[in-house]
Amino acid sequence: MAKVMSEELKRDLAREIGVAGTVDKEGWAGVSSRDCGRLIAAALQRAEKSLADNQKRG
Repeated sequence: MAKVMSEELKRDLAREIGVAGTVDKEGWAGVSSRDCGRLIAAALQRAEKSLADNQKRG
């Protein structure tokens, strides 16, 4: 299966929502379901912003 997000992006999002410490200590398996949902939401927001920015540029 192809990766959808790079490890760098996932870690950046984890820092953004405040779970980077958990990822560092316990790995991705230590992140709660709720926080995984927050990670997905943050990724979608970034993707939507990027798409909007690209459309503005033409």
